[in-house]
Amino acid sequence: MTKPGAITAALPAPALGGSHVIMTTMKNEGPFLLEWIAYNLTIGFTGFVIFTNNCDDGTDLMAERLEELGYCSHRPNDVSDGSPPQHKALRRATAHPWVKGAEWLICLDVDEFINLREGVQTLDEMIATMGDCDAVSFVWKLFGCGGVEDYKDTPVTDQFFLADIEDDPANGRATGFKTMFRNNGLFRKYNPHRPKGVPEGREDAVRWSDCGGNLRPMGQIGWRAWSGFSNRYARLHHYSVRSLDSFLVKRDRGRTNHIAREQTEHYWSDMNVNRAQDRSILPHAERARPVLDALKADPVLARLHQDACDWHRAKIAELKERAGWDEFLGWLKVNKIETKDEVTEKDY
Repeated sequence: MTKPGAITAALPAPALGGSHVIMTTMKNEGPFLLEWIAYNLTIGFTGFVIFTNNCDDGTDLMAERLEELGYCSHRPNDVSDGSPPQHKALRRATAHPWVKGAEWLICLDVDEFINLREGVQTLDEMIATMGDCDAVSFVWKLFGCGGVEDYKDTPVTDQFFLADIEDDPANGRATGFKTMFRNNGLFRKYNPHRPKGVPEGREDAVRWSDCGGNLRPMGQIGWRAWSGFSNRYARLHHYSVRSLDSFLVKRDRGRTNHIAREQTEHYWSDMNVNRAQDRSILPHAERARPVLDALKADPVLARLHQDACDWHRAKIAELKERAGWDEFLGWLKVNKIETKDEVTEKDY
């Protein structure tokens, strides 16, 4: 239950799950956690079910403190059997009381931020504006490192402004999406990009929408945007690489849903997209700032956040000394804005 600390007028009252719940997996994401929590509380999410595995930086301890404050439910996610952490967590999430009691659910990562558009301020306002549905997909807009090499303890949304071109995706991966869906019994299986498991004969009843209110038959939907997809009311900003330094830590951590695939040159060339300026998320980030400040005012979270940042810096320094990693960092520096070197599929 809630304990004294960070609860101020800037923070919404803890909802103990509530109506809009994010399911997520994390490992060593502590430096970025509080910004993400604050931002999502600001746009209308009410609870976070966070699965962690083998954290070294205290991400799990931060999630536990957020649980004490009422905003998060933390669960360990043992993957000693070699299972992909994200898929295993989502299977476990189906039995979680916050997940079972939510009105809306989504699987969202700590490097993904829903940027509401057209003056829309909250998720409920978006649904009311575009029209009711059972599922709505948010298409990625990939953000590159923007030439930033060093890690800084600064909100991601205040650092990275070079991204993909709005209507000209850089590659096939750039059209991937995440889906928010009603917990109304239609979906019995949760995947990272979209829900599945609709009972036989009920697919035609699913109202699946793009971010402009246009419905599409579920049988014609995969995990990427379809032709004519509208991003009118929202886009999912995906800061998958961050700075060069932080990408080293991400590579060392490993992927959440494809553990056999390393995040090396091919991943960087796909996700480090720096084709156009986009600062449109800043008004939402500014609205979230008092919430972030309030979370950081909690003495426990403040200490844990600082510990995570210190661990992140120490890990970067250690990786730079590791054999072969200086060469990889040199490659990143050459290709920090645009991939110039030939990259083969074997690196994917």
